[in-house]
Amino acid sequence: MKTVISAVLLALASFALTLATGCQGGQSVSGYTTLTGGSPQAGKAVIREYNCGACHVIPGVRDANGQVGPPLTSFGRRTFIAGELPNTPDNLVQWIRVPTSVEPRTAMPDLGLTEQQARDAAAYLYTLR
Repeated sequence: MKTVISAVLLALASFALTLATGCQGGQSVSGYTTLTGGSPQAGKAVIREYNCGACHVIPGVRDANGQVGPPLTSFGRRTFIAGELPNTPDNLVQWIRVPTSVEPRTAMPDLGLTEQQARDAAAYLYTLR
């Protein structure tokens, strides 16, 4: 009985903490910063600056309604990146920086982003839940 009560209390405490941390789809914005080493706000700016929306639909980014690449809606819930890599922060940064290192014949261009710009863009993409 003590184990059940402890589990219920732990679940309630976890839920309360999630609500208190500025949750976005189960993950706080600061959590994405920690995972990627980037800033979601700066990432949104990078995505706009490099016109990623010319190829992708990207929620929250003005005029990001491209039909060339896949829509990035709910990106943070995806299992794979480009059908090749497990969706992890390091893999996403690699994909954003040098997509041909993952898929040599990809249509995704190498935009010349710095490591930090790629980390920022990744942080924003993970907020899309």
